[in-house]
Amino acid sequence: MTNANAQTRMEQLVAELHRYNHHYYTLDNPVVSDKEYDKLYDELVALEKETGIVLPDSPTQRVGGDLLKGFEPHRHLSRLWSLDKAQDEEDLFAWNQRVLKLIQDYNTKHPNEEPLPDPSYVVELKFDGLTLNLTYTDGLLVQASTRGNGVIGEGILPQVKTIRSVPLSIPFKEGTIEVQGEGIMNLSVLEAYNETAAEPLKNARNAAAGALRNLNPQVTALRKLSAFFYNVGYADGVAFDNHQEMMQFLKDNQFKVNPYVTYFDTIEQVREELHQIQEQRPSLDYLIDGAVVKLTDMRTREVLGYTDKFPRWAVAFKFEAEETTTVLESVSWEVGRTGKITPVARVEAVELAGVTVQNCTLNNIGDIERKNLKHALGARVFIRRSNDVIPEILGRVPDEEGGEEIVYPTECPSCGYTLEMRGAHLFCNNKLNCKPQIVARLAHFASRDAMDIETFSVMTAEQLHDELNVHEPSDLFALTLDQLVGLNRFGEKKASNLLAALEKSKTRDLPAFLFALGIPNTGKTTTKALAEHFGTLDNIMQASEEELVAIQDVGAIVADSIVTYFADPINRASIDRMLELGVKPQSAEKPAEVNTDSIFYGKTVVLTGSLQLLTRDEATAKLEACGAKVTGSVSKKTDLVIAGEKAGSKLAKAEQLGIPVITDENELIRLLNEALDTGSSAEQSM
Repeated sequence: MTNANAQTRMEQLVAELHRYNHHYYTLDNPVVSDKEYDKLYDELVALEKETGIVLPDSPTQRVGGDLLKGFEPHRHLSRLWSLDKAQDEEDLFAWNQRVLKLIQDYNTKHPNEEPLPDPSYVVELKFDGLTLNLTYTDGLLVQASTRGNGVIGEGILPQVKTIRSVPLSIPFKEGTIEVQGEGIMNLSVLEAYNETAAEPLKNARNAAAGALRNLNPQVTALRKLSAFFYNVGYADGVAFDNHQEMMQFLKDNQFKVNPYVTYFDTIEQVREELHQIQEQRPSLDYLIDGAVVKLTDMRTREVLGYTDKFPRWAVAFKFEAEETTTVLESVSWEVGRTGKITPVARVEAVELAGVTVQNCTLNNIGDIERKNLKHALGARVFIRRSNDVIPEILGRVPDEEGGEEIVYPTECPSCGYTLEMRGAHLFCNNKLNCKPQIVARLAHFASRDAMDIETFSVMTAEQLHDELNVHEPSDLFALTLDQLVGLNRFGEKKASNLLAALEKSKTRDLPAFLFALGIPNTGKTTTKALAEHFGTLDNIMQASEEELVAIQDVGAIVADSIVTYFADPINRASIDRMLELGVKPQSAEKPAEVNTDSIFYGKTVVLTGSLQLLTRDEATAKLEACGAKVTGSVSKKTDLVIAGEKAGSKLAKAEQLGIPVITDENELIRLLNEALDTGSSAEQSM
């Protein structure tokens, strides 16, 4: 490429990146994903390096974006730097080699000075929110601002004051300091906000940025933002020898510091930690887009200094993007076990978080309407993938014009039955003759947590429906060897194995049988509570709503679902037929007398990570037998956390809240055995 052609392309890139910057930073309304922006930015950087030409308005020459009208400008006491990026391990090790060379050169050229130490490193999470710069004078918060262009930001003190994790005063009162952090919206908070919001927010990053740069602090307060702090950029009256001292200063002065701050002596250890963080990323309750690696020694930082744009002593290690844009090509409608009709979006294939994405979640018609997707076929949309689940469409790209209408079905796409709208969902009520519902109910009935019928699969359910007219679970127990042997791909051994598994399932316990029935709004916890409270299937089927609501964790909606299910003559006929065919759900045994002196008795316990000697279900059963309540999330009400291998955000939150943690599984088993008074060792219990 000639210099003339390169400059023309650079002018195009600069104009395009300016437009994207304007939408992202000024309007809080992004039109491309981070992944697409970074690709264009990196292309510009490469062309500047290749040609030696840097256009005067190139975005590579500044840190942030334009100031918003309505905010007072604030000049930072110390510049806020952006970070150089390492896209992979090769970039990380190249950065480290530059660091080693700079240290060696300095020590060689200054033989009479104390040599700089060998580098040691700190690894921190790179939060995906909005950078905050807080100014404290004589212990009082006097200003808060955005990063802006790194030299001048926007004053947002009233907005930041709504963040409860930001201290309004601090113990340090000997001068002025500036503290940097990141304003964020926790994912759990975003989920709760969107449940009642008239206009759901696209993602946690935009939610935080939009709230902090909103001229009305009341809007900010409604978002319930949080913040993590990680740097003292300017300090009058205090100095630090290393990063550890600075972090301790932040903690001592009541700043919220993220627990994921780790220290290492070698770059190889840093690399391993980066792998660990990427594995734990889906379990975090906030967005991160990478990790930051810094040298810990402050004198070394001072000596190495800065380039025109970046500190030489730090680098940002970027993770694979979890969000991008693509074209919404079509929407199909799938029928579930309960008759609920769920839209599934087909998008133009795109690489996201290491996989090729073609299908995305659309929860229901209400979701389509809220996300402005009703007329979005053929238009670009934002998608996000996290926690290895099917990606979700977040919304339509604002600049996109046109797009065809998504037509909502009026008839079941499988059986043609007229659909009914209940709330935000469409339902097919033809549960007796709609194949997808029947197959899904049969597969659920046979699943491990339900009747645990070995060798049974969705394919088996479909084949039995198509070839033997099996329509409901009770039909399974009427099957004969002659019927099964006559099926395609069913030999005598396979048929005998299935019949044996069906016979074995007849004596499943009552909680599993109730779960297998698929009563709406009930899960394993509810069916277990029902079995323990009422004792027998007949008692449960006769229970009134008032009796059901008296059970802990059973509310009015669940109670109504249970009563309605057993009042349905079709459901009762199916259950009666199963009982006639030999199904005998085993009544739940009354819990043994609990040792009230146990350390688990009356405690709220959370299990996290992977246990090696016990399964999660076994550990839960033993804890409940000890009188503990096992829950899924850590809060101030949690009494104890049991952490196995690769424990993530729950362990971090427990440590942050000062909640006791058991990390030794053998010790856990000993305590369980002691509480249950088994009189056996941990090894015998296994």
